[in-house]
Amino acid sequence: MRDRVDRFVRTHVIPCEPVLDAGGPRAAAAMADLRVRARDEGLWALPLPAELGGGGLPFSAYADVAEAEGASDHGPAALGSAPLLDVTMLARHAAGRVREAYLEPLVSGRIRACYAMTEPDVPGTDPFLTATRARRGPDGAWRITGRKWFTSGAATAGLVTVMARTSGAPGDREGLSLLLVPTGSAGFRIVRELPVLGATGQYEIELDDVRVPGDHLVGGEGRALDVAGDRLALGRTLRCLRWLGQAQRAFDLMCGRAAARGGSRGPLADHQLVQQHVFDALLALRTTRPLVHEAVALIAAGRDARTEVGLAKVAAARMLQQVADSAIQVHGAAGLGPDTALPALFRSGRTARILDGPDELHITSVARRVLRGYGPEPVTPG
Repeated sequence: MRDRVDRFVRTHVIPCEPVLDAGGPRAAAAMADLRVRARDEGLWALPLPAELGGGGLPFSAYADVAEAEGASDHGPAALGSAPLLDVTMLARHAAGRVREAYLEPLVSGRIRACYAMTEPDVPGTDPFLTATRARRGPDGAWRITGRKWFTSGAATAGLVTVMARTSGAPGDREGLSLLLVPTGSAGFRIVRELPVLGATGQYEIELDDVRVPGDHLVGGEGRALDVAGDRLALGRTLRCLRWLGQAQRAFDLMCGRAAARGGSRGPLADHQLVQQHVFDALLALRTTRPLVHEAVALIAAGRDARTEVGLAKVAAARMLQQVADSAIQVHGAAGLGPDTALPALFRSGRTARILDGPDELHITSVARRVLRGYGPEPVTPG
């Protein structure tokens, strides 16, 4: 299955990247064609529930496939696995009517979902400062007011999960909830697009007294951080798997360049400094992959994976940036221009060290958790 997905991404998705990156009607048409091809080849929505039209692959089996899909940023969307986080969240925590309304359209690709957590002028690592407010009216419906940013894919989404404060004040450790907001609701607005190092796809959104039904609360009132914790662990691990796929792509480009490019002093592959780049990049790939798959195994078993996910996230982000940087160096000026995917891969590696929690957050949280195990033994009275 991994080989089939790898072949699909390299044969169909990667050649379409310039069109897909540009956005607009041509990109939409190209993506629709890719999705038809994926269905025809039996590769559609592989990790999503079979009873909803997906492939039914368990997460442990999907992990290798996710690397192959992730070689292109557009791979998960083209192959229908992109809604895995939202489908998993709704299947576990949403009310029955909500599951019936949204799960099958998400799996089929008829609607897309996004997730809105961080806010302008509020540290993304401190959700307790969330200022977006949701109030329940006499009819049981919720009214949501606030602003979010770096909401991926908001412009084309039909549904957004919003973290909002349903009780207390910003700074309180209680009172945060998750609500599903159809983007066609009155008062929902795309404020602006937020290019990330030149790449599109991130948006700032505003909710101005947006009304949603009472059963669009996910996981119960005040349970946002519990639900978000599960979602983040799975999401970060998925990103790590996809970063492995992107790093492997950069590595292949680097080695291909080294083998094919020659000069007055012979092939690049014969130069020791180029061999150093190849060795260091391969070492980074080979040492990061087991960390990521250790996190995969714990999540698949339903065990606490916070330490392993934190290690994997920092290692994979650094590794992608390092491998892409080495590939650019071996390509020289060609690695900076539009003729290879290397600028996009390097950009992914650099943004990876901030998005989904900056390196510093994961480093301190993992270290604190480990150090607690080395604290003094409790004193027994008497």
